[in-house]
Amino acid sequence: MINNKKLFTIALLTLSLLVAGMVPARAGGFLTNSDYIAIRQLIEGYPAILDTCTNSGYDYADQYTDDGTFGVSSKWGDDGKVWYKGREELAVAAGGGKNGCHRNGGGRHHLVTNIVIKAAPGGATARSTLLMITEGEPSTIQWQGGYQDHLVKTSKGWRFKSRRHVWPGYDWPDTAAEMMERLKKQSESASH
Repeated sequence: MINNKKLFTIALLTLSLLVAGMVPARAGGFLTNSDYIAIRQLIEGYPAILDTCTNSGYDYADQYTDDGTFGVSSKWGDDGKVWYKGREELAVAAGGGKNGCHRNGGGRHHLVTNIVIKAAPGGATARSTLLMITEGEPSTIQWQGGYQDHLVKTSKGWRFKSRRHVWPGYDWPDTAAEMMERLKKQSESASH
């Protein structure tokens, strides 16, 4: 037979286990252990999907909310420049879109490390480090800043509301098209 003292102890232990699985946000809200795992899976799965243009880039786009954005910034904490918004533009960002994939990663591989996730009003924020591995003889690894994310939990799970590639001090062009032209010129000059 359970007396009141034992019942109270069991209730207290159960409550402490529930609270231990939650981390309070600065202005309210919680992230459970399951939330942390799901967010990490999203962030850690991002490079493989981006680098391989799976499903014509739509697997990449589906990591975002319907109105999600990807952009760039030269400073942490800054909104920077939005280069892509919405599913169709994000599929193009991954090298795909309605006409299928037009690149295969180009010998570049994203590696995301040092992920820090925090609960935030309306969802979560995350910050991570980006290393770029470029194939060649020899292969090179370059630090390229990192990612600054705002994430929300949707009916389909956690998604990026916004993702910014933050590379402190880097001189980003205003548009993705200008960046592609810059990379093309760099590639041409390196091959000569």
